[in-house]
Amino acid sequence: MGAGVAVPVEAIATLRRRLLSLPARHPERRPLLLSTAGLYGVSLATLYRLLRGERRPKDAHRADRGVPRVMPADEVEWWCEVVAAMKRRTTNRQGRRLSTSRVLEIVTEHGVETPDRGLVKLAPGKLTASTLNRHMRRLGYDRDRMEREPPAVRFQAERSNALWHFDMSPSDLRQLRAPAWVDPDRAGAPTLMLFSVVDDRSGVSYQEYALVYGEDVEAALRFLFRAMSPKEDNPFGGIPEMMQIDGGPVGKSAVFKRVMECLGIDAFPHMPAGSDGRRTTARSKGKVERPFRTVKDAHETLYHFHEPGSEEEANRWLARFVVSYNNADHRSGARSRLEDWLAHLPEDGIRAMCTWERYCAFAREPERRTVGLDCRLTVAGVAYEVDPELAGETVVVWWGLFDQELWVEQGDDRFGPYHPLGGPIPLHRYRKHRKSRREVRADRVDALASRISIPRSAVSGEADLVVVGAVHDATTAAPPARPFADPDPFGELAFASALKARLAISAELRVPLGSLPADDRAFIDALVGRTLSKPEIMDEVRCRFPPGRKRSEG
Repeated sequence: MGAGVAVPVEAIATLRRRLLSLPARHPERRPLLLSTAGLYGVSLATLYRLLRGERRPKDAHRADRGVPRVMPADEVEWWCEVVAAMKRRTTNRQGRRLSTSRVLEIVTEHGVETPDRGLVKLAPGKLTASTLNRHMRRLGYDRDRMEREPPAVRFQAERSNALWHFDMSPSDLRQLRAPAWVDPDRAGAPTLMLFSVVDDRSGVSYQEYALVYGEDVEAALRFLFRAMSPKEDNPFGGIPEMMQIDGGPVGKSAVFKRVMECLGIDAFPHMPAGSDGRRTTARSKGKVERPFRTVKDAHETLYHFHEPGSEEEANRWLARFVVSYNNADHRSGARSRLEDWLAHLPEDGIRAMCTWERYCAFAREPERRTVGLDCRLTVAGVAYEVDPELAGETVVVWWGLFDQELWVEQGDDRFGPYHPLGGPIPLHRYRKHRKSRREVRADRVDALASRISIPRSAVSGEADLVVVGAVHDATTAAPPARPFADPDPFGELAFASALKARLAISAELRVPLGSLPADDRAFIDALVGRTLSKPEIMDEVRCRFPPGRKRSEG
């Protein structure tokens, strides 16, 4: 006889009820099980299996349970879908929306316009709110299932430095008691901000403190330069391939985007809020927020005993803690975070960071300005003097966040660099600007205007002839690294063409190249044919033509 048939359901229910009245380790539980098993001739394993619920008594229900009687099942499901859509459409940011009874009142009195059936009204008394709610729960149209997010997908980069996460968060300390600087134009002391980058593959983090007013682009760029540059006590660095940032002021900054483009970094923000249906977007990602919370829980809580006195001291204390954090276990591997980063480096090594001077050249902000008649521009309170041919012109000014050099762009031509002026010209020390190409053209047109004429017949209608003379126009231990590929967006390292190089040499010598002797012209031709490097060409030209040299006629 099978065990399932030998033990009645009532006996199993009685045994389960008696066992529930006894504690888990009570000594009477086993004798009770042995007596029941012996009474019905089954083993203890069979009795345990029956107690797990395989033959629990079922509730008695109608045969048509769940089948609506007031209207067909497909019609009830359609109305459930309409009601769920109206609830979804009327939900605001606080979560308030129409109730089921209010929706039934609207569709009964006024109807609802649907794309497939047009204007449809529900007959009064056909459905009640309780009936509709019960069917919505049964069919999955209730609020919990309609607003439930889709399953999350975890991702992880295959190589180190393939993706970095960058973010900043205010420190729990908020402000230092004696900050190193305070902006007099702003209220209060600067905030002690915690900057962080995290490698997606290994979880290695690099963090620093900085005193800022809000999310400052300049502080963020300074931090990223130090994060990518080689460090003595930390092998982590190099230029990543991609960087994920939030949609704050730093991520929206044109200067930040331009620097990332010059470095070859694909910087992309998180998706805006509400841009992907029910999935939550524009939220903090765990890979960059986890180190923030670890620092605030395990390190900054100790500031209740000793507070850092300066930004430098706070960074020294933080650096020691970050080293221990990077030496902790990886999220899934059997090695530390730093060991995982070193083990998954690209085959050709990390991309080396450029120098600070080149980095400053990338961080330049464009601004449209009009040059004064004195060839001067004032940018951020600093005066610059540009070429005379730009006087009175509307140009695009490129000024840097970190350097004091100024570049001016007009159309396809770029001029500069220009350096700040020391002050106004002293009295009785008059100097005159060298004529620009625009002034030379204007003088030539003025001279031509004074010499040209038209036939008298153009005015009188008579066939008189006026002979005009010809006018001759005159012309004038670290991990292996790859070298940094400098994009040189401002043409500071090399001339764009040989013609640009010759024009620069002519401007440097302040004489037309055609007036030079044959050997000097041959020297310039050979120099331009050999290289277009701006420093090399200018150094050799200044060496061959030192100031004060008398140039003979060719």
